[in-house]
Amino acid sequence: MMRQAGHDRHGLRVRALIAVLWRGGLRISEALALNETDLDPTRGSVLVRHGKGDKRREAGMDQFGFAQLAAWQAHRLLLPPGPLFCVIDGQTRGRRWAATGARGELRDLAAAAGVRRRCAPHQLRHAHAVELAREGVAANIIQHTDLGTTSTYLQGIGPMEIVDTVRSRRAPTISMTAGLDL
Repeated sequence: MMRQAGHDRHGLRVRALIAVLWRGGLRISEALALNETDLDPTRGSVLVRHGKGDKRREAGMDQFGFAQLAAWQAHRLLLPPGPLFCVIDGQTRGRRWAATGARGELRDLAAAAGVRRRCAPHQLRHAHAVELAREGVAANIIQHTDLGTTSTYLQGIGPMEIVDTVRSRRAPTISMTAGLDL
């Protein structure tokens, strides 16, 4: 899907959204509520101010995800101030990108990429969890919701251990030409 998105400003925005959902494990509402100040590539963390149940949490994201975000942020600077994921064209430029619009774009992109099954943003969050499990990350780190509460219950697993674990992931290993007719 990311390859199908292209490299124009619309493609960079959707690629960045996919990266946040897939490599950071965020929900669509959490991703669309992000501001640039919520990103800390140095620490490898993303601050979710209003997560499920309006809870604040910190999520980890790897360098691949931050690279996708950086490409979008270069174009985002040319738009009026506002949320990280915003409307690009028209009178509402710079305003928050609506979840229905983002979902529709992801659905259209999946169809164009040849994805046969219905594609919902939450499936990228699931892919994040499945990949972490396959990489051998402990289940108690994968299934966190509120890092402060989780660390209390998990006897010594602090928020930075979770962030560091996700941040240190290797980039996806799919071939750059996979699925392309060359």
